[in-house]
Amino acid sequence: MNPTKSAISRRSFLMGSAAAATALTMAPGDLLADEKKKSPSDKLNIACIGAGGKGSSDIVDAATDNIVAICDVDDEKFADLFNHCKENRPDALPMLEKAKRYKDYRIMLEENARLIDAVTVSTPDHTHAPAAMMALKMKKHVWVQKPLTHTVHEARMLAEEAARQGVTTQMGNQGHASEDARLMNEWIWDGAIGEVREVHVWTNRPIWPQGVEAPATIPSVPPSLDWNLWLGPAAWRPYHPDLCHFVWRGWLDFGTGAIGDMGAHILDHPYWALNLGRPRFIHASSTEIKSTSYPLAEIITYYFPERSGHPEAESYGIKPKIGFPPVKMVWYDGGLTPPRFMELEAGRKLGSGKGGAIFFGDKGILMCGEYGASPRLIPETRMQEYKRPEKKIPRVKSHMQDWIESCKAGKKSFTDFSYSGPLTETMLLGCVAVRCQEANMLLEYDAVNGKFVNYPEADALLTKSYREGWTL
Repeated sequence: MNPTKSAISRRSFLMGSAAAATALTMAPGDLLADEKKKSPSDKLNIACIGAGGKGSSDIVDAATDNIVAICDVDDEKFADLFNHCKENRPDALPMLEKAKRYKDYRIMLEENARLIDAVTVSTPDHTHAPAAMMALKMKKHVWVQKPLTHTVHEARMLAEEAARQGVTTQMGNQGHASEDARLMNEWIWDGAIGEVREVHVWTNRPIWPQGVEAPATIPSVPPSLDWNLWLGPAAWRPYHPDLCHFVWRGWLDFGTGAIGDMGAHILDHPYWALNLGRPRFIHASSTEIKSTSYPLAEIITYYFPERSGHPEAESYGIKPKIGFPPVKMVWYDGGLTPPRFMELEAGRKLGSGKGGAIFFGDKGILMCGEYGASPRLIPETRMQEYKRPEKKIPRVKSHMQDWIESCKAGKKSFTDFSYSGPLTETMLLGCVAVRCQEANMLLEYDAVNGKFVNYPEADALLTKSYREGWTL
């Protein structure tokens, strides 16, 4: 039996049964009273896709408002969620325990279409776009964990659909909401290090298996897990524990490797401060490439063209004291790091020790850790001498609250898909370049049309195929 068709048939039956049950237990007047009687200041009704792993903290962070439905393909992940809630938000536990539970997000969204205002997506990368696109087409506000999508094409599709629907969206790169990130931008725009032409960014990830082939054995599927739903849009294959849950990040069919995991937390800061946009050229080198997983370590070099200014800075009343010349940005992962530079004091760590970013300006150097943490001018004597500018970028309570409050106010969040879509596209172009390094060339990217100028063979890696029932 085709697992996808079976799931769709079961879905149709469940939807019909649920509709009948609702009609018997609740009158239309009650539905309207419960679902329509709202004002802009009321709490959002939120449906959450993905309860385990990062989904647990995402749901608890959103529990300032009404969590009305939760979906996860593995029943055991609900226990993870409740345990996380007990430790961090015990007051929210009764609400989460009362929320409707589902395994198929498609059924959850359709069954609760009139009830929900907003949707969070905290699943493996390969499911992000189909789930988010369904919610967008239902005109729901959408929050999606990083990276926004699994492919470059999906990033463009989500950004375009969000703009059409006029809803509030956000990608889960929490460091973007921090005080440190805002300080870094204000210093750079103030000219603290002059014009920036080179940036180095790195992470210690991966901390999961990569550079290996997929397992060949076929163990039994745990009774708590719906393997067909976990695969979602990906091609059918037998279950193996080394493919799913946390270790999915290293597999080409499900994850986006180290840059997909941490690029949104590290590459985000130079991308934001320098208004980088999409790159013109990309080159990559790595350890041995396998047919089913990302390599153990990579170096990806991006070249960005000159930009005319920084409209976002100007919207805050900041006129940058610098220009925005072409930028070379180099990404390292898998234990590779930028070389130490002369101005860095002896014994001082690069970034946080686990990752970070270094901005090389024509008048100085700025370094930060993961998530944009602890930005400092280098050497420390420069930091002590620097007269900091006035704070003008709006501050927010938290990343999730920025989205929730923006939903209620009908405005953009700080990492709206119009920003996080191109950022994700840039990250994933690096993944494409890694897989095309046998061509031994500098890939030229046509950002307007979303295709490669000098190596059209790479265009096939900008998108992917989907199983029936999971298309965009």
